[in-house]
Amino acid sequence: MRRLLTYILVVLFSLFVVIFWWPLNDSDCNSEAFLASKTKKIQIPATKVVVQPWRGGHRVYGIFMVPNEYKQAPFFILTVKGVGNYCSKSFGYSQQLDNVFAQPGTHLVRDFVRTRVALRLIMQGLYSQLNDRQNWTLTYPRQNNS
Repeated sequence: MRRLLTYILVVLFSLFVVIFWWPLNDSDCNSEAFLASKTKKIQIPATKVVVQPWRGGHRVYGIFMVPNEYKQAPFFILTVKGVGNYCSKSFGYSQQLDNVFAQPGTHLVRDFVRTRVALRLIMQGLYSQLNDRQNWTLTYPRQNNS
């Protein structure tokens, strides 16, 4: 019994450390500098948001309908109000994700918020803010030809 209690305490302490002390933003680029710069940008609102961190990893994400001309963009920045900004690189282009279908001339991009960040926000009572698709945007550097 004592061994089981020790095991449970170690697991709970480990979860506490991961959720509350692990660095939250480990992006490769400086998203704050880009967003503050005078570079022309395009912002794309989320089409759909899924917030289900209790179902495991990669279950907190937004789906965005992005014009095809941004497939070759060097990066984009996911902004979730109240959560932060995360720099990502484009990868994988889909025409259908989670019953969302891309309109002609667009493709779908799914971008994630880390599960530990989502759990922290939910524990702080911010589930509805995280689950509101109006709080999610992707920002791309505007293409020269648009």
